Amino acid sequence: MQLETNVMKKPIKGFSKLSKEGKIEWLVNEHFEKPEAARALLEEYWHTDEKKQQLHDDFIENTVTNYFLPFGVAPNFLINDELYTLPMAIEESSVVAAASKAAGFWLKRGGFKTEIVSTTKIGHVHFNYYGSVETLKTMFEAWKPMFFEETEELTANMRARGGGILSVELKDKTDVLENYFQIEARFETCDSMGANFINSCLEQFAQVMRADVMSRDISEEDKNLQVVMCILSNYTPECVVRAEVSCKVEELNDDKDVTPEEFATKFKRAVRIAEVEPYRATTHNKGIMNGIDAVIIATGNDFRAIEAASHTYASRNGQYTSLTHCTVEDGIFRFWIEIPLALGTVGGLTKLHPMVKLAHELLGHPNSETLMGIVAASGLAQNFGALRALVTTGIQKGHMKMHLFNILNQLEATTEERDAIVAHFTDKVPHHNLVVAKFCELRGIPVPRSDVKKDS
Repeated sequence: MQLETNVMKKPIKGFSKLSKEGKIEWLVNEHFEKPEAARALLEEYWHTDEKKQQLHDDFIENTVTNYFLPFGVAPNFLINDELYTLPMAIEESSVVAAASKAAGFWLKRGGFKTEIVSTTKIGHVHFNYYGSVETLKTMFEAWKPMFFEETEELTANMRARGGGILSVELKDKTDVLENYFQIEARFETCDSMGANFINSCLEQFAQVMRADVMSRDISEEDKNLQVVMCILSNYTPECVVRAEVSCKVEELNDDKDVTPEEFATKFKRAVRIAEVEPYRATTHNKGIMNGIDAVIIATGNDFRAIEAASHTYASRNGQYTSLTHCTVEDGIFRFWIEIPLALGTVGGLTKLHPMVKLAHELLGHPNSETLMGIVAASGLAQNFGALRALVTTGIQKGHMKMHLFNILNQLEATTEERDAIVAHFTDKVPHHNLVVAKFCELRGIPVPRSDVKKDS
């Protein structure tokens, strides 16, 4: 349903204090020409189960309805010799199909092998200091044991699981910003993503710093320490996983139009282009994130944090480059990804959102390290599927076939019309104007645009 909006909008005070019904009442009357139609659409996407709807209402602020994404599955992922069916929440056509096809391809060739490189996360107390650097260094040596002592209650549960604060360092950043310093702390958060844990520890560090500085018999200048902020970093270059596929070149015999040797050469060259050309690398890595984000969302993790970390990691050497790499040596084809993935399998939505709980059950309730490997494999599979299409049949053939169903849904085609149009485009690329023309032909109605040509 398309709703016309009212251009006359007015600001409102106290919106967050209104009831849900009050918010909706203001929204539909203030922003839509047809309030009842807007209200009906919002209510159409509510859960019929009041408890489930209340749960969703409490996830964020100012909830007025739910926004649904398709929840699909990609079977046949053989990862470290264990078979998985991956949950994928995504709206883009062909992503799940491409991941499934790639998984099936590598199922016969040994599957995906994953390795956890490291699991450390980092956070900072960012502060300005205007006194003597030597005095600051002396104070820091006194702060270090206090940081651990003053956070013992916060870290007790994490330490019991094998995690906690790993190290604390003073960083002098005055070469990039005047009077700027950091307390940089490294953490192990086990199966938790750990954002709240890390931030709570960092805020306690700041309290220690402030209190100690003010208690010292030093000059006013040396007491001039100003904490700017305490926050974890979503850049996690020390929380990294590697996923790889490999086989003999002659086993890449899945396309009748291209020999295994030609495929390997073209594939390697396509990856190499993404390694050296940022314009291509951006699209290349976006395709990787299609697979990764879909599993991240389905498992209730933070895809924005993963995106940010991944793209920063791709730029760590001064130029934006590919997250995947390929070699063809001694008759062996190898394709791999190394990517930072700070994931959690406890906390957050993992015990609240019914579909997130189902996704974790589908995967066999993995711990965070296992989930890292699964997610990395999903990104590698997606990239393999995209590159495989690009260097053989082209990307549009498969993508447009999936896009055809979106067009037919927009046209509200009947089952009979859908079947006829799908059959008609079996050997044709279903561009939007051609699909519309065929649809109009079946219904015996004029084509909406005079410049649309029927395909023959």
